[in-house]
Amino acid sequence: MSNTSLEKIGCFNTILDPYNGITIESKDLPKTKEEFENNLDFLIENVKNRRFLIWIYIDIKKSDFIPITTKKGFVFHSCDENYILLVKRLKENAVIPTASNHTLGVGAVVINDKNELLVIKERVSTAGYKLPGGHIDDAEMITTALEREVLEETGIIVQFESIISLGHFYPHQFHKSNLYILCTAIPKSFEINIQDCHEIIDAKWIDVNEYLNDEEVLDYSKAIVIAAIKSKGFARTNQETLCHIKKDFELFFPIES
Repeated sequence: MSNTSLEKIGCFNTILDPYNGITIESKDLPKTKEEFENNLDFLIENVKNRRFLIWIYIDIKKSDFIPITTKKGFVFHSCDENYILLVKRLKENAVIPTASNHTLGVGAVVINDKNELLVIKERVSTAGYKLPGGHIDDAEMITTALEREVLEETGIIVQFESIISLGHFYPHQFHKSNLYILCTAIPKSFEINIQDCHEIIDAKWIDVNEYLNDEEVLDYSKAIVIAAIKSKGFARTNQETLCHIKKDFELFFPIES
């Protein structure tokens, strides 16, 4: 939600959003529950005929404010480890943007000059060797996550090359969807040195053909490796088309033949 204007209503600094809703940040909440409830009543009465939504961020340190909001018709929207975001619909058909409904993962196909593929074996997995990768952290770029995960799991320094496959899985963790982004990467080092020994019990280079003929390897993993060999995929571009946006972003377009 982008901030467009600020209005003081009671003790609250309210920020107007593109959905004709107002947002109250947790830093702008009063100190006591009594003051919060009195001002919340005033706020709702003041804006109910001119706004569609009220959003309130509540810090975990003020979690005793939550029952006050739910009593007044607010519902949970999304959260992080330190806050919860609640929303109240003031107009029946007001649009409430979808909360985060997926997790993101990244995997890497790394093949060296000897036609060897970089693979790992997880401590908790009963399957055979798989491609290195893992979760993309909040606010982390795809290319950054790829290079970080490969380094943590194998000790190999790599450079992102292209995206070659997207997988969508549901249900996944936390009853959400999962988007799995498979990439190719160029190795810049070759000596295995596992950093994440809690999750990874082995990492190695293996001949590509041997990997593709291994009956313990999942067919899905084999399909990804074959796609990486046959397809050029989507490369990260120069990003000049969005240079005016004041946000971190990455753009990927098909590699021309």
